[in-house]
Amino acid sequence: MLVETLFYCGLTATNNFSYILSVSYNHFGVNIAMAILKVLHFPDPRLRNKATPVEKIGPEIKEIAENMLETMYVENGIGLAATQVNIQQRIVVIDISEEKNEPLILINPEITKLEGSETMREGCLSVPEYYDIVERAEYIEFCYKTLDDELITTSTDGLLAVCVQHEIDHLNGKLFIDYLSLLKRQRLKKKIDKQEKLQHNVL
Repeated sequence: MLVETLFYCGLTATNNFSYILSVSYNHFGVNIAMAILKVLHFPDPRLRNKATPVEKIGPEIKEIAENMLETMYVENGIGLAATQVNIQQRIVVIDISEEKNEPLILINPEITKLEGSETMREGCLSVPEYYDIVERAEYIEFCYKTLDDELITTSTDGLLAVCVQHEIDHLNGKLFIDYLSLLKRQRLKKKIDKQEKLQHNVL
C-alpha cells in the first residue's frame, strides 16, 4: 500500500476468512455487512505463496473484492493483494484517490510492458512501520479483468504504476523488502524478532 509512502494489505480464502471485525452500514435503505480481514505480517511464510488465476468471476469473487476494499480502507492503505491475507487467488484492489472513492479492482492482473525507472519510498501493511526506497519501472502497460468479466488493457505511470507493480509482486510471493540489500533485510528481521519477544514478555 502506498500513501505517498506505499501501504498494501491482503486477505484470506473463502472458507478460511480471518474476520477481525464485522461492520455494517445502511446504504440507500439496505443494510450491508462487510468484513474486515486480518492482514498477514512478515515473516509469515504464507506471504510467499503464489496466487492462482481466478477461473470464474461470480458472487464469491465479488464478495472477496468488497471485503478486500473494506479492509484496505480501514487500514488506511491504497492497495491490497489477496495473498496478503491468505487468499490464494489473483485479486488486487487499489484506490489512490484522496477521497477514497475511486476503487480499482483487478482480477488476474498481468504486466505486459515495463519502461524506464523511478524510485519511491514504499511501505507495506504486511511490514508495519517500515519504509524504504525502491526502484521500479516508471511506465507500465498491464491487463486485467473487471468484476463484470471484461478484459481491460491499459497503461499508467507514477503512483498507480508503482502500486500495480507492488501488488502484483504480492501475488507472486514477493515483498518490497526483497528489493533491499541483504543487510537491511537482516536488520529488519532482527527488529521484528525483538518486538515479538518484547510483546510476548508483556503478555
